[in-house]
Amino acid sequence: MSGRAGRRRLVLHVDLNNTVVAADAVSGLGPREALNIFLSTATWGREGADGEWQWMSDRPSLRAPCPGAVSYYCRYGRAQDFTESGPGQRFSSLHAQHLRLLEWPGEPHRELSVQDGHGKHYHFILPSFFRLLDALHRNGRDFAVIFRTFGTDLPRTLLALRSALAGQHSQFPALRDLALPVVLTPGQIRCSKREVVLKRGAERLTTREDGRKLYDYFSSLEGIGGFQDHFDW
Repeated sequence: MSGRAGRRRLVLHVDLNNTVVAADAVSGLGPREALNIFLSTATWGREGADGEWQWMSDRPSLRAPCPGAVSYYCRYGRAQDFTESGPGQRFSSLHAQHLRLLEWPGEPHRELSVQDGHGKHYHFILPSFFRLLDALHRNGRDFAVIFRTFGTDLPRTLLALRSALAGQHSQFPALRDLALPVVLTPGQIRCSKREVVLKRGAERLTTREDGRKLYDYFSSLEGIGGFQDHFDW
C-alpha cells in the first residue's frame, strides 16, 4: 500500500474510444457519429412478430432494462446515423443535447479539440475524464492511468493529456498542479498461444517464463501512458 493513510495505490486501466475519446480514427468517426453509435448500444428493444423493431424503454441505460431486451447495436450493428433515420429518431433530441455538451468553447486547440465534417469543434477528450483526474488529485490519491485501445488514437490522446496537464485546457487550468508525467510513446501488447509480449520503446516483457511479470509491470507504472491491445487475438 502507498498514498495517504495507507490507501491502496490506484492503477486505472481506461478504455479509449467511446469511453474517454468521442472519436475513432480507424473508423473515421467524429463526435457526431461516435455519439450515435454509443446511443445505439444503450437503447433497448426487441423485434416484434412482424419483424418490426419495438422499443422497450425510452431511457438509455448501460444494462438491459428488463428481461428479453437487446440493444439496437447488438441487433443491427454500428449505426453512425442512428438518430437521423429509422427507429433511432426517437432519441434525436437526446443526441442533440449531448452533442451540444461536447462543443468546444472559444478558440479551438490543436490537440484538445477536434473538428467534425460540419466545421464545428468539440472536446477531443471528454471533460468528465479531466474532472476525474482533478477529483483524485484533490482527494490525495496516488494513481496512474493506463489507456487501452485496439485503435490508433493513442498518440494524439497522450499529446492532448500533456497539453491539459501543462495548464492549456481553458476549463481545467488547475490540472497544471498534478505532478503526472505523460509517456508519449504508446506501447503494444501482442498475444499468441505461447505468450503475451508487451513492448514500449526499449522495454520488452514476456509472460513465457513468468505470467506475473505484466501485473508487476503495470502496478509499478507512474503517470499516464497507453497500450494498443491485440485486436486479432
